[in-house]
Amino acid sequence: MSDPRLIVALDPPNVPHALAGEAMADRLGGAVSFYKIGLGMLTGGGLALAMELKGRGKRVFLDMKLFDIGATVEAAVSGLAGFDLDFLTVHGDPSVVRAAARGRGASGMKILAVTILTSSDRGDLDEAMIREGDVPDIVLERARRALEAGADGVIASPLEAAAIRALPVASGKLIVCPGVRPAGAATGDQKRIATPAAALAAGADHIVVGRPVTEAVDPAEAARAILREIG
Repeated sequence: MSDPRLIVALDPPNVPHALAGEAMADRLGGAVSFYKIGLGMLTGGGLALAMELKGRGKRVFLDMKLFDIGATVEAAVSGLAGFDLDFLTVHGDPSVVRAAARGRGASGMKILAVTILTSSDRGDLDEAMIREGDVPDIVLERARRALEAGADGVIASPLEAAAIRALPVASGKLIVCPGVRPAGAATGDQKRIATPAAALAAGADHIVVGRPVTEAVDPAEAARAILREIG
């Protein structure tokens, strides 16, 4: 039985279509039970892929990073709540989180708040005119505010997972870490990364791994290697 702590990102870089995602899920078979479907695949049948995976008994994390006025976010989340999804991401602004929580209603879909993208460093934040301060401090404050606003968990780099886990408001909440790379894997566009075992040791509940699995010669064995590492 696969370990649901590992979430594999079905975001083929050159073929952003659900058929490619479905083919990858076929190759991974029973090695993986939890998948992430990102924004890049949405227009290529991402929701249909989500339903296909749910029909196979898999769990699905829809990574939309919603960000808009409250009424729009609430309406979008309300619509997505009918798809029996497991996780949905929104930006971590408290007003967005509150709107998403309203839209989710009585469904079991977990609302996860994005803190700072794992592909971003201080230079990126400067370019975006985000306030001064160290990235870990900003992540921690955004996580605290999002959880207080009603998020079920947060998306954060493994480098900030331990500090978030130590927050009183994070008790019983989820920490999901992208930017996870097995030892020796290429970092790609990620800047704040850690190995799977290190991320879980720091307090992550789930790790998200994409290209090190999906671009491997044997994706199922690559996934099994990560599962062996995290024990």
